[in-house]
Amino acid sequence: VSMGRTLVELFYDVVSPYSWLGFEVLCRYQHIWNIDLRFRPAFLGGIMQATGNKPPAMLPKRAEYMLKDIKRMAKYYQVPVQISEDDFQRVLGTGTLGAMRFITAIDMTQPRYLEPLSREFWIRFWSQ
Repeated sequence: VSMGRTLVELFYDVVSPYSWLGFEVLCRYQHIWNIDLRFRPAFLGGIMQATGNKPPAMLPKRAEYMLKDIKRMAKYYQVPVQISEDDFQRVLGTGTLGAMRFITAIDMTQPRYLEPLSREFWIRFWSQ
């Protein structure tokens, strides 16, 4: 961490469109906000299981709100998230364990590729 700069750690899983929004905003403004950004890939499915939580998209009223909220935030922050109810089921059904293991391996061996690789997974999950 550089003098006078704050370290911001982003724990994320590419299953989360909210993580993508946060990721892009932090990448975009890190120099303006004078922060050192550290990406921390984390498997959200494991966290959910260990804590007994359900993904918000699996709860009908939350899923309905998330659709509107993510579309609004994607437009505001100019992140190309394209999301529908079917996407929730598709992505949650696919799971991200393999993707997150790969992303973690890249973080450990080739960290300079972590940012573009993570972005590519989000694009494939949430923008195509």
